Amino acid sequence: TIVESSAEIASQLRSGCAVGVIIGESQNLTRMIANKPGNEINPSNLANEAKSIARALGLKCRVFDEKELKRLKMNAILAVGSGSANKPRLIILEHKGNKRKNAPDIAVVGKAITFDSGGICIKPSAGMEAMKFDKSGGCAVLGIMAAVARLKLKLNVIGLIPSAENMPSHTSYRPGDIIKTYSGKTVEVQNTDAEGRMILSDALNYVAKKKPKAIIDMATLTGACVIALGNHHAGLFSNNDELADKLIESGKKSGERVWRLPCSEEYLEQMKSKIADLRNIGGREGGPCTAAAFLGEFVEGCPWAHIDIAGMADTNDEKPYRNVGATGFPVRMVVEYLREQANQA
Repeated sequence: TIVESSAEIASQLRSGCAVGVIIGESQNLTRMIANKPGNEINPSNLANEAKSIARALGLKCRVFDEKELKRLKMNAILAVGSGSANKPRLIILEHKGNKRKNAPDIAVVGKAITFDSGGICIKPSAGMEAMKFDKSGGCAVLGIMAAVARLKLKLNVIGLIPSAENMPSHTSYRPGDIIKTYSGKTVEVQNTDAEGRMILSDALNYVAKKKPKAIIDMATLTGACVIALGNHHAGLFSNNDELADKLIESGKKSGERVWRLPCSEEYLEQMKSKIADLRNIGGREGGPCTAAAFLGEFVEGCPWAHIDIAGMADTNDEKPYRNVGATGFPVRMVVEYLREQANQA
């Protein structure tokens, strides 16, 4: 109920309230899907969730299955999903709000490992049940695209969700394997638990070739980012100061805060391999920064920002406005950024 004596202000409040409801419901959609366990959400089921959202909201949805991924030579996504009976997918959602052009204005990309055992480099058993939240970046993309559609933003926004289940088996990819990614760059696998950057590399390069004005990816990428920033800020990395500044400002407005960290050339040097173009880990030092530097090699020079949400995607601390489990971070922040871009279009 809105009570306001000024009709003009009341109208503004109603409009703002309607936007807030859409953003809140979109964030709750993200939380609902992210909270589902691995036996309910695998890559195929996540694709079905995306199709359902697309049908309801008028989004275009395409899903690349294992056969299509092989045809496109998206070998990094295929490698990460090779150990599971639940085969990987690349999910693509599109909102056409700018009828004057076909190319996407903004791309959002989210890591969706529906369960992360670590693969051959298996994780410790304690706390492994929380690895259902390793799909949180992809679930955030679903929430963001739902909000974009419901808000009818006058932008062309494309959302990509590379999804796999990282499991150990006789068909798993191994430490020592060399994977030729979609971009043509080769990656030496030194740890199968550094899988998020692998699947993101193919998705980022695929969308970068469409030359969007900006690419934003979000991923529960590194435990080291949790050590660096705790559960109060997500890590922000970017090759473009203007994009980074806008995202920081959107974070302040939305209450979803980020802190910028470097991903410059010296961090990329740590990711160089002696037997391939890159390796998928760079040592303990500067872990979030080396991971981001790795991703930056696949964006074709497009303005790009990476949000490491490892410390923010789920919580055991109940709040008056939020239960334990998935938080839906960073739906509010990215939607705020997209609304600002639509207003300037």
